[in-house]
Amino acid sequence: MSLDLDCYMEPKTSDIYSVEIHGTQDLEKTDKEDEEEKYKDLKGNKKKSKKTDDLKKELDLDDHKLSKEELEEKYTTSISKGLTSARAAEILARDGPNALTPPKSTPEIIKFLKQMVGGFSILLWVGALLCWIAFGIQIAQGVASAFDNLYLGVVLALVVILTGIFAYYQEAKSTNIMASFSKMIPQQALVIRDGEKKEVPAEQLVVGDLVEIKGGDRIPADIRLIFAQGCKVDNSSLTGESEPQSRSCDFTHENPLETKNIAFYSTTCLEGTATGMVINTGDRTIIGRIASLASGVGNEKTPIAIEIEHFVHIVAGVAVSIGVLFFIIAVSMKYKVLDSIIFLIGIIVANVPEGLLATVTVSLSLTAKRMAKKNCLVKNLEAVETLGSTSIICSDKTGTLTQNRMTVAHLWFDDQIYSADTSEEQTTQSFDQSSQSWEALSKIVTLCNRAEFKPGQENVPVMKRVVVGDASETALLKFAEVILGDVMGIRKRNRKLAEIPFNSTNKFQLSIHETEDPNDKRFLLVMKGAPERILERCSTIMINGEEQPLDRERAEAFQTAYMELGGLGERVLGFCHLYLPEDEFPDTYPFDTDSMNFPTSNLCFVGLLSMIDPPRSTVPDAVSKCRSAGIKVIMVTGDHPITAKAIAKSVGIISANSETVEDIAKRLNIPVEQVNKQDARAAVINGMELKDMTTEQLDEILINHSEIVFARTSPQQKLIIVEGCQRQDAVVAVTGDGVNDSPALKKADIGIAMGIAGSDAAKNAADMILLDDNFASIVTGVEEGRLIFDNLKKTIAYTLTKNIAELCPFLIYIIASIPLPIGTITILFIDLGTDIIPSVALAYEKAESDIMNRRPRHKKKDRLVNEQLAVYSYLQIGILQSVGAFLAYFTVYAEQGWLPNTLLGLRVNWEDDYYNDIEDSYGQEWTRYQRTYLQWSGYTAFFVSITIQQVADLIIRKTRRNSLFQQGLLRNKVIWVGIFSQITIALILCYGLGSVTALNFTPLRVQYWFVAMPYAILIWVYDEIRKLFIRQYPGSWWDKNMYY
Repeated sequence: MSLDLDCYMEPKTSDIYSVEIHGTQDLEKTDKEDEEEKYKDLKGNKKKSKKTDDLKKELDLDDHKLSKEELEEKYTTSISKGLTSARAAEILARDGPNALTPPKSTPEIIKFLKQMVGGFSILLWVGALLCWIAFGIQIAQGVASAFDNLYLGVVLALVVILTGIFAYYQEAKSTNIMASFSKMIPQQALVIRDGEKKEVPAEQLVVGDLVEIKGGDRIPADIRLIFAQGCKVDNSSLTGESEPQSRSCDFTHENPLETKNIAFYSTTCLEGTATGMVINTGDRTIIGRIASLASGVGNEKTPIAIEIEHFVHIVAGVAVSIGVLFFIIAVSMKYKVLDSIIFLIGIIVANVPEGLLATVTVSLSLTAKRMAKKNCLVKNLEAVETLGSTSIICSDKTGTLTQNRMTVAHLWFDDQIYSADTSEEQTTQSFDQSSQSWEALSKIVTLCNRAEFKPGQENVPVMKRVVVGDASETALLKFAEVILGDVMGIRKRNRKLAEIPFNSTNKFQLSIHETEDPNDKRFLLVMKGAPERILERCSTIMINGEEQPLDRERAEAFQTAYMELGGLGERVLGFCHLYLPEDEFPDTYPFDTDSMNFPTSNLCFVGLLSMIDPPRSTVPDAVSKCRSAGIKVIMVTGDHPITAKAIAKSVGIISANSETVEDIAKRLNIPVEQVNKQDARAAVINGMELKDMTTEQLDEILINHSEIVFARTSPQQKLIIVEGCQRQDAVVAVTGDGVNDSPALKKADIGIAMGIAGSDAAKNAADMILLDDNFASIVTGVEEGRLIFDNLKKTIAYTLTKNIAELCPFLIYIIASIPLPIGTITILFIDLGTDIIPSVALAYEKAESDIMNRRPRHKKKDRLVNEQLAVYSYLQIGILQSVGAFLAYFTVYAEQGWLPNTLLGLRVNWEDDYYNDIEDSYGQEWTRYQRTYLQWSGYTAFFVSITIQQVADLIIRKTRRNSLFQQGLLRNKVIWVGIFSQITIALILCYGLGSVTALNFTPLRVQYWFVAMPYAILIWVYDEIRKLFIRQYPGSWWDKNMYY
């Protein structure tokens, strides 16, 4: 299968090698260097965006077209002696070491500070600052309660710092796992300098060096081959093709990525030997360009970060506008300006949800932990939610959707196609093995094969054993081992006498063996190779163990089978054999593979085997789950269109009844141009076509086809496809494992790399790593992501509700001039004491309905905090809570002799330290100390009422649409821990710490705990009615305005 990445590189456009030009001396120098730097493109003053655009263009390289003499001249070197050490040192000084520039990593301190001031934390910092300003003003005025503000500011700052440390620690843990992935850089290289061979560190290679490579080596730079023998390389990290590619010293293709005489940096040489000249080092190599492309792509903001920012704006807006409104009211009511500023600050701070930052961080961490258990390692906490809002997944084929190993899929013998088992854990094969043709075929498969198991793996399951040999031979060896057992033993008993290995000119492999049958002294010649080449060497064909003449009809049956298997995207091999007559070939016969003194025609054709890199068994189910969740799965691969389409069909990316334009043309028997493109649901796009498409054409394909496969794509094109999807306002996830996937992984809203097969470059660019390389884990991730979004909504709704109950006391205090109903410190105990555990408990809530059956959320329309949520929390449940709390407050005062009408306008006298004989409604006199104690009892009653009502608020937030009875009260045990913690903290503050004056709590009479109880029940009933109407009348005004 030839590599066909035709999409790389238009001639002479690449300006990636940018050199900043400063002043004239540099210009002169550039002219001088121009001789040596013909192979570089010099351009001055480049902007980064331009650089990235250049990287997206294709490669410009002509070294594969040059003759050896031209190469010597261009790089001033010698093909026999190599460079001189002195010249090599000069070039090294000029070009720098042959290593990839590591991506700029963010310093740890910056990461830490980002956690401290990002998004939500800013709100709390502003709050803390305002508190300290208020403290300053009040201390100057000599107000007794000034220190409350100082403490409040300190507590707010502590909340940010502690949450920041926690979030930083969570992400650092993932980063450390990343750091432990090893490097993909070759260490030593064998180079010819000054006419002698030397081992040098690969970093010191320079352009023009002569390098020798052999099987098993990593290629140390981009190399133009001058000599090659049986050399094969694995380019999968670059192109995504699992087939080994043969290498020779001939110029075979205009495109440098296709031609056989160039070997690329960091790919592996699988077998054979080669010598070549270094033509590019470090960042200028193909891999280097892809790496620079990845680092040139900016990181996108995560959807949840955008949502939290949106939420911060809402909260800040509400806080400031209410604050300013009451500042104006206070000033117009003849309050002193400084006092009004204190009110303003108090109102703003009361609006800040102090506990929410911690809750969001903990919820995301919990989900990340849960996902790690399911083999998804999340590097960046916010990525957890991104996966939930994903609407398009662009998946790589090799190793992600497939198992990344060739496996025998079909056999054809006795004029019949049999299917083999391609699952990951094969133990047996179920097709009919009684025929003698199978016996003959299995013998050829076993003997005409150079792959062997590494010794000492007898107890390892066959499919997991390590094999020395290329992908196809490995597949055949494991296939034979599963069915026959002890392949190595069979080979020993049928000793090999001569062998011609597979090469690209003959396209066959042949070996001659003694047989283990003691009564049969004939030698057995076995041969395998490209089916059409094998067939033309045969004159007979084996049917049911009998040789029959290979006539026209039989040849057509072969052709039909070959076309059918090839059409399934499988790699087909033909097998034939010949028993050499004993009289011509006695057991002392000297076989000579060079002169080929044995027959290689008139053989007997036995059968075909076809192989494919089969899909993982969990993928089809995962793809159908994605489809029901409204997620479009697009396959993007460097492999052949036919293979890509076959795999896409077998995993359900292209569903059974969908047709591409080509399929329709074939069915109606008309040319492709005449087909109406809108009729085709599926599309298979080749890299060649994509290269010539305009942005509009690409957009049209992405919008009009629901099932798409991109085949033969280059890394640059993967990036273009991702950008196309993002233009449709989609949240795009990209999965990949090769270096070639890293730019797209970085550009995507969430990049998902493979943990086992993935290259370091891919893991570094990704936001999430699938530790088991299993595409199905993504579906789990989507589910968790959607759940976290739902649960964050519930948490925020729960937290915002009590803000009104904390705000109203200040407003009434200013407007009606009553004694302050609740103190700042008390408010803190609600936000950071009773409310934290319950709001985290909502993160454990199970999904309400099947969240995998709804469409992904639209990132512009479905917000985390929408108008409905704010209105319902603030103006409905919030107001109910405030009424309940004020009832408790007035009850406490009334029982002590202060009826509500007496309290109005009392504030100034009440707070006067020297006024020790104020009369209540019944004429009793109150000293300043008694009044303060009563005020604290009022605080405590207000606090207890909010706590009791927050329990009801917590229970109603379990669901947004279903009744509580449908959801079950006991499914989430953590909620009960939350409720228990609320009550316990309230009891401790009330009765345990009630005597500590600094906290402003007093031991409360038991009956005051029950004053707000009816309101708690009312909140619950009100919410059940809201949900009932939403379920009864979907799509109605009620549903649109009451469902948050």
